[in-house]
Order: sequence, then structure tokens, then C-alpha cells
Amino acid sequence: MSKSEGLTPTPTGDTRRLPSPERHITITPLDMRQARFSAAMRGFDKVDVTAFLQEAADGFEHVLRENERLRQEIARLEVSIAQFREFESSLKNTLVSAQKVADDMRENAVQEAARLVREAEGRAELILQKSQARTEDIEREIDGLRIKRREAELNLESTIAALHNTLDFIREQDRREGRVAPHRPLIGVA
Repeated sequence: MSKSEGLTPTPTGDTRRLPSPERHITITPLDMRQARFSAAMRGFDKVDVTAFLQEAADGFEHVLRENERLRQEIARLEVSIAQFREFESSLKNTLVSAQKVADDMRENAVQEAARLVREAEGRAELILQKSQARTEDIEREIDGLRIKRREAELNLESTIAALHNTLDFIREQDRREGRVAPHRPLIGVA
């Protein structure tokens, strides 16, 4: 069937789109749920089409929610990384200050100053190592979330492409045959 034969969806109700900086999607779950198709003589079963659209809308909505949750998690982790970087900078400033103190103390007592520097450097190095380890853990988490997000996007794109290919195949078969096989419900099948 072609669009001119009655498969053009006409969304009902509010058709506003949800704002998102990365959204390139033109159909929302609400559009899918509210889609109505005009009747045709040999068209698809409305119950099947409605059920399919409902299931697709539910899955699509779930993916959108998960994508938003991941986006928020990435933002939260980026804030944590920024805090750790500030902490690292503060530690570096502390190390520089400790070195200056050591230089000042060297004038009074070389041995005492060397001991203080070693202690300060040891603590700063330990804190720096912990900070760097935590930063690397957070970056790995972010990378994992990005991979999961991309996988979710690829799965969604794959599903949409498969649906488009199926619809194109059906339309091509209908065009070649010049007809549409009537729908015969199965009797006694659960």
C-alpha cells in the first residue's frame, strides 16, 4: 500500500516534541500511541497495528528514559571529575607550598627541612595517586556509560531500520502483485 491508500498516520492530541540537544528523532512515543490510520478495503488489521505501535512506543519510551538517565549520570560524573581535578590542583599547590616551607626551614636546619619535605611529598603523592586512581575509575565508568548509550542507540536504530525494511518489503510486494491479501484471522489459536 502507498501513503495515498490510507497508511498515513495522523497523530491526535498534543504533538509537541521533547527538547534534547542530541535528539534527531521526529516521532515520539506519544505520536506512536496516538497514531491513527485511515481505513482501507484491504488494509492491515487495526488491532495488530495498534498493538504493534503500543509495543514499539513502550520500548522507544524506555530507551529514551534510559538515555536521559545515562545523560544525567554522565553529567554527574563529569562534575565529580571536575571536583577531583580541582582537588588535584589544590594538592599540587600544597606540594609547592610544602617545598617552599622546606626551603625556608633549610636555612634554619637542613636535616629537619628534609624530613618535613619527605613527609609532605609522601602524603601528597599518596593523595595524588588515590585521586588519579579515582579519576581513572570515573573515566572508565563514563566510557562504559557512553558505550551502553551507543549500544542502546544502535539497537534502536537497528529496530527502526528493520521495521522500515519490513514495511518497504511489504509495500513492494503489494505494488508488484497489485493487490493485498485479505487478512484471515486464525480460529482457535491463543
